[in-house]
Amino acid sequence: MAAWDQVLDDLVQVRGHALARYAALLTGDRRDAEDVLQDALVRCFGQARPLRDVVAAETYVRRAILSVFLDRHRRSARWAAVRHLAARRDQVDGPEAATVDRVSVEAALATLRPRLRACVVLRYYDDLTVPEIARRLGVAEGTVKRYLSDAVGQLEDVLGPVSSGHPRETVAVEEA
Repeated sequence: MAAWDQVLDDLVQVRGHALARYAALLTGDRRDAEDVLQDALVRCFGQARPLRDVVAAETYVRRAILSVFLDRHRRSARWAAVRHLAARRDQVDGPEAATVDRVSVEAALATLRPRLRACVVLRYYDDLTVPEIARRLGVAEGTVKRYLSDAVGQLEDVLGPVSSGHPRETVAVEEA
């Protein structure tokens, strides 16, 4: 057995439970913690690195556990932001729900002052950026941001809060 193999064996036998608890504190889930620990051990010992001391190896593995945890969190956050673009829903709503949503959004838009409504339409329907909207309306970018914030708040009062799980979703409104 190579020296690093013995270090790995000693580390897992002596400090394996402590490393697993450390990973569980980070992940909040025992199964995820086991996966994170496994990935960290593979990262540290998968390429026969010259780890010849159990104490140094534990420090190295703890850093790897943290890195693996943060990498997974970033990756899952990125995936959550785009998952709705790639995944299909299991159940497809009939056209009735979309029609009701469209009518509700149009009615809610009608409650907004003209400048607020213009900002919302330019931002979420025409997909313009804040600077582009500011140029179109001849106002400062900060004013556009305030208008959008006020408008979204008023729309949430009428339509309900925007779900926090996904980026703000818009309902398609057909041109008349």
